[in-house]
Amino acid sequence: MYDTVPDLPRCDWAYSGAKSDGALNPLYTHYHDTEWGRPVWDDKLLFSKLILDGQQAGLAWITILRKRATMLTAYDNFDPDVVAHYNDDKIEELLGNKGVIRSKNKILATIHNAQKFIEMRETGEGFSDYLWSFVNGKPIQNSWESMEQVPVKTPISEALSKDLKKRGFKYVGPVIIYAFMQAVGMVNDHLIGCHCYEEIKALGLNL
Repeated sequence: MYDTVPDLPRCDWAYSGAKSDGALNPLYTHYHDTEWGRPVWDDKLLFSKLILDGQQAGLAWITILRKRATMLTAYDNFDPDVVAHYNDDKIEELLGNKGVIRSKNKILATIHNAQKFIEMRETGEGFSDYLWSFVNGKPIQNSWESMEQVPVKTPISEALSKDLKKRGFKYVGPVIIYAFMQAVGMVNDHLIGCHCYEEIKALGLNL
């Protein structure tokens, strides 16, 4: 389904996490090459990505990628205006859907988080502006040479996690939040030897 150039230099995780029986998984490398680390500004898309990172808790990211298309369909593209009004029948429907993460706690947290998103908007606070304010509106540019240097959380992710929890959001621990920040381009954590590094850096510097 996806074209993958196998010999491109990539972040180590894109290879170690993508191998299945010794072969690269194009779904995983395509995600690394075309999505991960690219700045996202849209309120609802940021919400969707935050939910997917929360859904990953306790699971491998490849599990989320494999289910992402069916999850987006089942959850109405994680549109908070729709998800916030899910009822018991919808919850039971999701629990019976093998294409989603069938955790009642995660389903209920998704609905709850959608309601919190709407509460923020109703007070005039944009979700994108709120999130990006934690990095002063521009991606943090790192220059890691190896995966061992890349943190799993930072003081900023801890501060954002704490504030989200204060607002009532769930599944937003500092490790989840840092993974989210990496994914949506709030921080450039591509290794300097990765073929994406300079492109992602330029995207951030040209804002």
